[in-house]
Amino acid sequence: MKKEFRDLLKSKGRRELPAVLLASAECAPLSKTGGLADVVGTLPKSLKTLGIDARVITPYHRCIKNKYADKVEHMFYFYVQLGWRREYAGIEKLEIDGVTVYLVDNEHYFGDRIYWGGEGEIEQYAFFTRAVLDALPNLDFAPEVIHCNDWHTAMLPMLAKTQYPGGMQERLRYILTIHNIAFQGKLSFGFAKDILSIEDKYLTPEFMELNGCANFMKGGCVFADRVNTVSPSYAREIMTDYYGEGLEGILNARAHEVSGIVNGIDKDVFNPRRDPLIPAHYDRGHRRGKAACKAALQEQMGLEVNPETPIFAMVTRMTEQKGFDLVACVLDELMGREDMQFMLLGSGDERFENFMRAAEYRYKGRLCSYIGYNEDLAHLIYAGSDFYLMPSRFEPCGLSQMIAMRYGTIPIVRETGGLRDTVLPYNQFTGEGTGFSFANYDAWEMRDAIRAALGVYRNKEVMDTLISNAMAADFGFDRSAEEYARLYLCAL
Repeated sequence: MKKEFRDLLKSKGRRELPAVLLASAECAPLSKTGGLADVVGTLPKSLKTLGIDARVITPYHRCIKNKYADKVEHMFYFYVQLGWRREYAGIEKLEIDGVTVYLVDNEHYFGDRIYWGGEGEIEQYAFFTRAVLDALPNLDFAPEVIHCNDWHTAMLPMLAKTQYPGGMQERLRYILTIHNIAFQGKLSFGFAKDILSIEDKYLTPEFMELNGCANFMKGGCVFADRVNTVSPSYAREIMTDYYGEGLEGILNARAHEVSGIVNGIDKDVFNPRRDPLIPAHYDRGHRRGKAACKAALQEQMGLEVNPETPIFAMVTRMTEQKGFDLVACVLDELMGREDMQFMLLGSGDERFENFMRAAEYRYKGRLCSYIGYNEDLAHLIYAGSDFYLMPSRFEPCGLSQMIAMRYGTIPIVRETGGLRDTVLPYNQFTGEGTGFSFANYDAWEMRDAIRAALGVYRNKEVMDTLISNAMAADFGFDRSAEEYARLYLCAL
């Protein structure tokens, strides 16, 4: 154990780091729709290396049953009172990658999609929240800290402190991590009273009311012992009117208890030296395999196989939040004037999907898109591309830019949230930097950053230095885990 942890433990009158239970709607590799799952799946493994007994509790989704049903151990069951509803909740246990995962089983709520959408989704995760609290006293595990993630579990601290007087739930400490403040769990007062028995006195601006609605995320921000988000820049941004989505008031009121911790990536999964999903392996000092991956990507996706033409790529949701409106604004200009190829993997708004289909027709052999998602192709894109574009309107942390750098693919990002914190802009005078960036949400600034990248690409010596810098950056979860360990201790 590091001396700083020993000193902090001593100041708390403790000898050991606290046991932690992470509560989340999804957890990789069991269930995944986005970066939340990657964080919750990776963080416990890194916490364990620090001596923290970290476990996860998550819904027993259909996708988990289909793959792991023969590996789970049934522990116990009980019935959850959800307003007038009395619903079955089974607790199953699964060991995966050295991490203990508790699965909350209910075929009605978790037998289909991970997220239902609308009020049904609110009810899904209200049930999960209540089931977690009711299960805690009977688990074969005694956590001191409950680590809540996003609005789906944000009501855990409020319910524990207002509806479990004298119970062990009330005595625990609660950390709330905001992965994306745009999603808050909004519902009517009547529905909040119905499904979670919220008293009228808490349906006020002081507690969980926001803009005439009950708001799960606000309830969590008020009652959690500590609030954090997934990068220092995003922590500052969400305290402003532009990014705060209405929660900037409570976050500023608790500014001394709000922090930002940059996410990490699983360096075992994303490792060009031994990634089984790419056709050739390489590392920072021996990069011949990257050229082979580029040729394989061009051939597989119908692009002209040419090692001299740079590939610009995106693996993304095709939405305005991800900056795709900027791409649509200048892509024709860039493809018409520059020697470049463009590759996209993702799906999203129909207008953007149709735009890419039409662009693929116009620039056959130079531009291609895969509408949907394919994990194998994603790894090949990270390995085979030269540049990775992330022009996000906002980005709490982002993992793709870190993965790209791990594979020696240079990110081009907008300076927001975690993109600002993880990508060091190239400095032509010192040779420092790991990518390119632009400040304003502006298509022409993005275009100029792409052209700057093209200029560097034509200088092999500078490009080699930039790739080496990017691959040397360490975005493993070890550093993040240490910061979370300190946060847990501070909450006690």
